[in-house]
Amino acid sequence: MRILIIRHADPDYPNDTITAAGHLEAQALAQRLKKEGIDRIYSSPVNRALHTMQYTAELLGMESTIEPWTRELDLNPVNVAGSNVAAWNIPGETVRSIQPYPGHEIWPERAPYHDYAKDYEKLKADSDEFLRRHGYEREEGRYRMASSNRETIAVFCHHGFGVTWLAHLLELPLPLVWSGFWLPPSSVTTILFEERSQDWAVPRCTGLGSIAHLHEAGLKISTAGLLANDV
Repeated sequence: MRILIIRHADPDYPNDTITAAGHLEAQALAQRLKKEGIDRIYSSPVNRALHTMQYTAELLGMESTIEPWTRELDLNPVNVAGSNVAAWNIPGETVRSIQPYPGHEIWPERAPYHDYAKDYEKLKADSDEFLRRHGYEREEGRYRMASSNRETIAVFCHHGFGVTWLAHLLELPLPLVWSGFWLPPSSVTTILFEERSQDWAVPRCTGLGSIAHLHEAGLKISTAGLLANDV
């Protein structure tokens, strides 16, 4: 199975939708996804994800399924230098200034990440239930297969949710993923459930934050969510 983790297009946060530029991004994205052989479409219930997804669903003539657990994470912000930032935007210089780096055994006890441990466990449980519906039963860091799955599924979601889900799927420490990865608006991140035996599949990232469709359409790349240095 392939999972396409798709961040919504350029956001209009005050109006809970996407901008005019975001609509152009979503149209270019739909044209790209038309070539991907999508079998199922899932979406967050939040409008900016829904409004991005609708272009693809309409172009492909497919029904979408709302997955409430993929909505953006509602986490308490962190005060950094007098300003509140999202938990996944804690500066990398802060994360990497303390040794040892926050591995699996360390980060849930380290401030401020200990405030998010329960939320992360909830996302992990929701992810495991979702994948169970697709034939994958998680056992520690790998997935036992009920049967081989060759579907490609598209999940329209959000940056904070997306990088957090990546940490779980790839078994990477959450603070290092939060501070080390950024997913551009309307980007496509591909996770392949690699089946190298008859019993097990393991998620493998084969593409991160791809925005080739925006370059092809000649569209400007949105930096929404990136707090310094334009791309």
